[in-house]
Amino acid sequence: MRIGLIGTGRIGTFHSQALRRHPAVDALVVADADPVRAASAAARTGAVAAPVDEVFRLGLDAVVITSATAAHAELIGRAAAAGLPAFCEKPVALDLAGTLAALDRVDAAGSVLQLGFMRRFDAGYAAARAAVSAGRLGRLHTVRAVTSDPAPPPAAYLPLSGGLFRDCLIHDFDILRWVTGREVTEVYATGSDAGPAMFREAGDVSTAAALLTLDDGSLATATATRRNGAGYDVRMELAGDLDQIAVGLDDRTPLTSVEPGGPEAPVKPWSGFLERFAPAYEAELDAFVRVVAGELANPCDGREALYALRVAEACGLSLRERRPVALEEIPAG
Repeated sequence: MRIGLIGTGRIGTFHSQALRRHPAVDALVVADADPVRAASAAARTGAVAAPVDEVFRLGLDAVVITSATAAHAELIGRAAAAGLPAFCEKPVALDLAGTLAALDRVDAAGSVLQLGFMRRFDAGYAAARAAVSAGRLGRLHTVRAVTSDPAPPPAAYLPLSGGLFRDCLIHDFDILRWVTGREVTEVYATGSDAGPAMFREAGDVSTAAALLTLDDGSLATATATRRNGAGYDVRMELAGDLDQIAVGLDDRTPLTSVEPGGPEAPVKPWSGFLERFAPAYEAELDAFVRVVAGELANPCDGREALYALRVAEACGLSLRERRPVALEEIPAG
């Protein structure tokens, strides 16, 4: 199988290395808006560098899109027009209009689009989903999701990110639905821009919290922050009538108990998302290769990404207007 990859930044380089290791991938072509960066990535991975336009004319079998977010929708559309199955890192676009337009192009072309929500491929989240589905927890009544980055991204990234709800918490919104099998019906969100001035200058918040009501009456909270000095912390706790379980709780979780005899600080806390979710990233690309080969149904199509974006949009509206927002207020198409 011959695959093209567009975007050779941090996540693109990581994906290119995984693809080069994949036994079903015979050749990899990498491209970037910066040809020098593409050439450097190709040299490091043993891939072939090419201009972005060439990726759609080389007769490849599929394309992986890891470019800057602003370019996602256009590249998705070009892949669909070229008849190329595409894997794209979230999000499809930073707004609903752009997302819907790109998904319409995919649908019109009858093409394949898999979105990069890697937590669906993490062993812990998969086990939690199985436990909920099997009824191990009884009636699920409370879910708590946490995403804490150890350090904020560069200031220049913030205005391009879409904000904390769309850029960061969107993973929690997606995995909440995937694990529980329930839909969000209402959100109430707030946030704080306390801390470095770059968040206020970008019109963003550095810490956010959302209360989510699910369609069966269960309640979920999702919190995120850009600065967690203890390390990279991503967890989910699920509580039911019969049992309570946690995802992301291990000897590297950057959490210290202050109880006598409780767990001490981890010797080597998780440093970031690439380290924490490395196996999940590899698994989602393996799934994409199998989708292209016709061996697997698409595990996360574009409409799944649309749902998570609608929740993020509802949270943004709730933050701005300081009120609960029903998900039906956010257009679905």
